[in-house]
Amino acid sequence: MNKIKNLSELKLLGLYSDVMEELRRRGLIRTSNNPVADYAEYLVAKKLNLQLLTSSYKSADAVDKKTGTKYQIKSRRITQYNSSRQLGVIRNLDKADFNYLVAVFFDNKFNVLDIYKIPKRIIKKYARFSKHQNGHILIMRGPILEDKTVEIIDK
Repeated sequence: MNKIKNLSELKLLGLYSDVMEELRRRGLIRTSNNPVADYAEYLVAKKLNLQLLTSSYKSADAVDKKTGTKYQIKSRRITQYNSSRQLGVIRNLDKADFNYLVAVFFDNKFNVLDIYKIPKRIIKKYARFSKHQNGHILIMRGPILEDKTVEIIDK
């Protein structure tokens, strides 16, 4: 850690770039965006034996090729600076072509805290529509965690 503290800002950003490129080469991420979402998609696809869809597919991230069941995968990295369990905006929920939403939570070091599988049909019950963000906001705490239709995949 002390070696990192002594690096210039430009060297740190270069190191980040190198790490991102290596993660892409290993197949752990697919884009140059924040790696949290890509890594969550990779883990869920591996855990549930799913095929990842192309990033151009709007409302689902992965599919079970045997059943045709589609999954949207949302993730959040919990840190000392942000402990929110709010997932990214779910757009066009009524028309979205997925059967389940999978929510993945990581700790600061990317260890899995928990993974939930949520049927699409119950998301509206717990999410609120945000006109400002033009989509549904789902916070993974409270009653949704006690709902019998929400499956805990990993904890």
